[in-house]
Amino acid sequence: MRVLLAESNKDVADLLRHKMQRHGYDVDLTETGAEILEMHTKYDLLLLDLDLSDIDGVEVCRAIRAVSEMPIIALTEQDAELVRVLCLMEGCDDCLTKPYGFRELLARIEAVMRRVRHRPTSVQRISRGPLSIDRGTREVRLNGELVTMTRREFNLLYVLASQPETVLSRERLMAEVWGQANPSHFSGRKGSRTIDTHVNAVRNKLGNNGWIVTVRGVGFRFGGH
Repeated sequence: MRVLLAESNKDVADLLRHKMQRHGYDVDLTETGAEILEMHTKYDLLLLDLDLSDIDGVEVCRAIRAVSEMPIIALTEQDAELVRVLCLMEGCDDCLTKPYGFRELLARIEAVMRRVRHRPTSVQRISRGPLSIDRGTREVRLNGELVTMTRREFNLLYVLASQPETVLSRERLMAEVWGQANPSHFSGRKGSRTIDTHVNAVRNKLGNNGWIVTVRGVGFRFGGH
């Protein structure tokens, strides 16, 4: 497996690459966000130090998520819940606080890649009555008219519409839409507010609450209005 390791500390990067190579990983190093954005399509996994020399790591993650679903594990020296929550919400699959143990890193990598391998094959285009959702172009059209949505809004609508008979819990939506490995980070009011805000935004843009139905005490399902 090809891994792109973005680590600001060269000594740490060299040591980590050596250890990973001994475990069979093909590892390349970089220190800048610009190189990550140029190179990431060649790799199976990105280990992303959030403290890069040129671009904030969260911004790099956001940019990659706009065009790719490659697995990303964030590495940060800031042991703060807000930092972890932010990087997970922007699309990181997991987040490790430095210093971390090498065995834990390997376990996290294996867990993330296991989830990726078991992701269901995505339907490219979904049509439900007057609503059309195109995953390739990331366009939503209602009665033929383009509906502009943010990345998160589109992902939320797509996940619900691709499983129209399923009621999805807030925890599952956080895992599938926000791509985060540990939904407990979003438990309680914070997670509920995040989901509800995006659901309401999608409903408003589609002009009808019937497209996303609230199942009280459980979660949400696609209404297929």
